Parts: sequence; structure tokens; C-alpha cells
Amino acid sequence: MTTIAIETVTQTGMADDAQLIASFARQPILNRDGMLCGYEIKVRAPATPAADAEAPADADANAQEGSPDSKLDPAQRVARAIIRGLTQSDLRSALTGHPAYFDVSREVLFDDAILRLPADRFMFELPPGIVVDDALIARVVHLHGRRYRFVLDEVTQPNETFAKLLPYAEVVKIDFARAPAALLPKLTSVLKSAGKLLLASGVDTPASFEAARGLGFDRFQGYYFARAQNLTTRRVSAPRHALLNLLQLLAGDPTVAQLEAELKLNPVLVMHLMKLANSSGLALGHRVTTLRDAIIATGTNRIARWTQLLLYADGRKVALEDDPLLQLAATRARFMELAIERMPDAGRDEADAAFLTGVFSFVDAVFGGSLENTLNVLTLSRPIQAAILHREGTLGLLLGVVEALELGAWDQIEKLCARSQTLTVEEVAQMGLAAGAWAGVADRSAEGLERIED
Repeated sequence: MTTIAIETVTQTGMADDAQLIASFARQPILNRDGMLCGYEIKVRAPATPAADAEAPADADANAQEGSPDSKLDPAQRVARAIIRGLTQSDLRSALTGHPAYFDVSREVLFDDAILRLPADRFMFELPPGIVVDDALIARVVHLHGRRYRFVLDEVTQPNETFAKLLPYAEVVKIDFARAPAALLPKLTSVLKSAGKLLLASGVDTPASFEAARGLGFDRFQGYYFARAQNLTTRRVSAPRHALLNLLQLLAGDPTVAQLEAELKLNPVLVMHLMKLANSSGLALGHRVTTLRDAIIATGTNRIARWTQLLLYADGRKVALEDDPLLQLAATRARFMELAIERMPDAGRDEADAAFLTGVFSFVDAVFGGSLENTLNVLTLSRPIQAAILHREGTLGLLLGVVEALELGAWDQIEKLCARSQTLTVEEVAQMGLAAGAWAGVADRSAEGLERIED
């Protein structure tokens, strides 16, 4: 999950001249084939300044021209801050071309600034607690006529709100963990017959995914794909033992000749490396045609990172930005690297250790079995293993931060930031954005990943 901090225009005329800051966390939504097809945006609404209630009577007269938000009440200003954040280019980068689902309050829904959001890129989720009256129905109908799409959110069983809003919803999101199991077959059958797309949320195990899939659900939200039990539903792009052998060799500062000999044993790895070396910016103006030249052009550091992330790549011909496990691994690793750079006296070695901690923190999703045994095979250092297994040290703290980001656990992020004595929630959000954008670019040249396919 990536978070995005968006800073809005200063509210002039307020007693403390405060700025509203909204943060967003993304959670992956997968299709029936297990590929990314969207993200839910979890909003951390900005707190309105306490001084708003004490704003002077002539605040509007003192507001700068071009700052219309200064005339809004606190709830409307929060809504405007959220909408403004959703229009930022940084958010589009973090979505990697996928549509965004997000909860809309009445204030957001009735603010005409919502029309700035592209109808083909956003899905408006109607929460179960929203007040449904004639005005709301009229607004939904108006927006529906402008091609905006709606989702009924957090459905556990039909009620009056559900019945009133169902005709206008394209998607029905059912809380799979909380909905009565006996009700699900009939409910899903009726909704499918009505032409609704069904999204199961809270799908965190392969068993729950299979159950929801068997009932006909079309979309799935949860981290079932990153669990060790999911091993049988995935294959990697190269033999696992070959990738492990290469990683072990790379850990010992090998010569070009040693790397060449190891790679020649694995034609799939050679093919990937040749593609990587011939990407723009690496081939140094000419096409790389030999394995030795490819190793030299790429460099051992990039080969190591490429191999680490290749562990998570789906063996099918899947675009990088659609592969959920690879996206999660790459985003977590990059976040760890960015976060350690904020720590005092952190250098290149610490950044490399942070990246390794992130990328191998759920390697059991690929190999299955004991996480501790796999980490031992990878010959990772004790601090990295302690961080992954026990959340110890600075690396363990940062790993806890990125896990909280993936869950949208804002209170936990604040506690961990306080423990770090260095990070703030806003900085963490910005790093999450940068990490998500880094992971989502499929055609990198100078840095990052290449498209991984057979």
C-alpha cells in the first residue's frame, strides 16, 4: 500500500493560518485471475484547526483573492482538501493506470469540485452510514448522468439504505469476513442476476479467495496473494533454486567470470538479463550481444536487485504494474530504502540493508515453508533477519511502519513515527507515494525494474 500526503492551499484569515493536509493509502483490488485491476484509496482526512470556531467576523474580507476555500465551513473545507488531493498528478502515478475506489461523504459528493475527477478513473463508494434522502438521490442521479460510477460499500446484508441505492450502483462491495455465510449464496446470485459486479473485501487467505471466487465474485480486496499458502497458485519466471544460487553468489562479491558461469546454467535468467542490459540507458549506445557485456553494462548491484524482485514475478506474461505480489515487494523494499535515508548517519550500506529487509520480508509467499529457514538459505545478516522475524532494531521499526501503511493503520503509523523520533506521518506518506510510483513504472532505464515476462 502506498500513501500520499497532499498539502492544500493555506487558509488565510484563520487565527492560526493552518494548512490542511490529507493523506491517502492504497489497497490493491484484484480480478479473478489474480491481477491488479484497481486500488481502494483510504483517506485520512485533515483535522480542521480548532481556531476555526474563533475566526474573526471579517475573515472573508481578509482572505486573499483566489482562495475560495476560506468561505467554506470546516466540513466543506475538509471535503475540498480531499478532492484537491485526489486530482494531484502524484496520486495518478501511484495508481499506475488503475482506477481508484474511494468513500465519498455527503460533503464530497455535493461539492462541484468533484467534477474535476475523471469519471473513467474514479469509483465513488457510498458508505453504509450515508444519509439517503431525496437530495442525495438527486445528486447521485445527476453524477450518474455524467458517467460517474458508484459502489455500495461494506455490505453485510440488505437493508433500507442498500435497497434505495442499489439501482445506481455498478459494483457491490461485500464484507466477506462479516457477511453471514448462509446468506452469501443467495445474495450473490440475486446481485449477479441484476448485472452487478461483486467485490469481496477482507479476503486475506487463499481459502477465503477460493470461497469468494466460487460464489461468483468478480473483484477481491485483501492480502491473500502474499501468503505462503498461495504457493500452488503461482509460478515464478525462473526456477527457484536457480534464483537462490544466483543470490548466494551475488552475496559474495563475485567476479564477472563467476557470474557468467552461473547464469549460463539458466537460459531463462540469461534472457531476462539480456533484456535488462539492452534497455535504454544501459547499453551505452550499442546493442549488448554477449552475456559478459550484459553483466558489465548492468552491474552487480542492479543484477542483485533484479534477481531479488524476480523471485516475486508471476511466471505468466504479466505487465509489471498488474502483478500484485511484485508490486507489493517492490513498493515495500523501495519504501524501506527511502525511510532509512531519513535516519541519522545512514549511508549506502544501510540503504542496501533496508531494501533487502523489505524485499525478503515475505519471501515465504514464494518459497513456502519456514520463513526463518529461507532467510538462512539467503545468508542474510543477523540485523536483517532480526528485523524480519522479530521487528527488532531500526530496520524492524521501519518494517512495522510500511506494514501499517499497507493496512491504512494511521494510529499505528503515528505511534511508530513517535518511536523513531525522526519520521512524521506526512513524511511517511510522501515516501509511500514515491515507493509506489517507483514500483509501478514498467519501462525503466537508468533505475529500477524492467518489464518481466517470459
